[in-house]
Amino acid sequence: MDAGAANSSYNKATHYRSPLRSKNSRDDLDRFIPNRSAMDFDYAQYMLMEARKGKENPAVYSPSREAYRKQLAETFNMNRTRILAFKNKPPTPSEAVQIDCLSAAVHQAKPRTRRHIPQTSERTLDAPDLLDDYYLNLLDWGSGNVLAIALGNTVYMWDASNGATSELVTLDEENGPVTSVKWAPDGRHIAVGLNNSEVQLWDSTANKQLRTLRGCHSSRVGALDWNNQILTTGGMDGQIVNNDVRIRDHIVETYRGHHQEVCGLRWSASGQQLASGGNDNLLHIWDRSTASSSSPTQWLHRLEDHTAAVKALAWCPFQANLLASGGGGGDRCIKFWNTHTGACLNSVDTGSQVCSLLWNKNERELLSSHGFTQNQLTLWKYPSMVKIAELTGHTSRVLFMSQSPDGCTVASAAADETLRLWNVFGTPEVAKPAPKAAQEPFAHLNRIR
Repeated sequence: MDAGAANSSYNKATHYRSPLRSKNSRDDLDRFIPNRSAMDFDYAQYMLMEARKGKENPAVYSPSREAYRKQLAETFNMNRTRILAFKNKPPTPSEAVQIDCLSAAVHQAKPRTRRHIPQTSERTLDAPDLLDDYYLNLLDWGSGNVLAIALGNTVYMWDASNGATSELVTLDEENGPVTSVKWAPDGRHIAVGLNNSEVQLWDSTANKQLRTLRGCHSSRVGALDWNNQILTTGGMDGQIVNNDVRIRDHIVETYRGHHQEVCGLRWSASGQQLASGGNDNLLHIWDRSTASSSSPTQWLHRLEDHTAAVKALAWCPFQANLLASGGGGGDRCIKFWNTHTGACLNSVDTGSQVCSLLWNKNERELLSSHGFTQNQLTLWKYPSMVKIAELTGHTSRVLFMSQSPDGCTVASAAADETLRLWNVFGTPEVAKPAPKAAQEPFAHLNRIR
């Protein structure tokens, strides 16, 4: 037998482990080697032998013998308990380190203060001639901190920084009323959807109309959303059209899946997925990568769980594949979807028509606006969906909501012809400035080259 075979048989014999045996962590540890110079071997042998005698022959012990043994042990200093000893004692921890750690732990355990949520609106503005139409989208807050609202045939702009109001455009009766408004990402250009199936593009700074998009729809355009330079439009004809506003032939893709009016459109933050809701109770998820310019694009998911029109749509800012949707008066539910798989993650019955949804950009919270009976705004904690607050003040259904660029203030417009501003999401925490780098020694002196 060669050496390799011998070693193999030895290992099998000595390292065999029985099934279902828990692994002992001590098997992997090194053995302890004591310091022999600190040991008393005579005392150790005496203690071991005497202890064995006591256990094996307990009858030989008597009270007098036990008293004599204790006195003898005290006389010869035999009451020691340590047989093995380390050479050096472990160092005692610094008291300052303990105090620092304790203070850091106390600092980390400090409870977070709960923010105050005002129950009344911060400001109320008149909004005469605001259409009481659930399927339209007449309010939007742009990145330039300007709020646009369509009142009848006119689009007004309210500058939140100084409170100034200006008129963008007033349409004639043949083309009006305005059925949708949506700011471009640059905060300067704005799209205006019309009742006559057209869409106008305006430069708000120059107060100038740039172009009119025609041929997209056969009836009113009630839903708009931007994806960079692509303006997506949804109409009463059930069609969804992607328009590249940079080119002459602006229609680049079409999505067909709804049988009735498209009333909700939202692109995801990545620009890869589009959510659309309609009066046919359907919610579609479309993938931009599969869009075709030559033929209608097939949906990624067709979700039929809602039992009423789906207008309220909101992509989660902290989870890319999470979408919240709200149903109309016959449904009253907020549903959460995994848009990668199409699975419904949760459904909550709110008790009233869901008109609009907004995520808090700074906290895991969701705000919903409602119709009959309370016409309230409800703030929910996600994912538990526990009500945090209910904001009342509107006397008719709260049809539209939009969020300020900093994510703190929410504007709501209702059929009672008022526009209200709510400080519902609070002020975001200001990031602490990064510590300055330590200055290099002698940096103030001229360098010698």
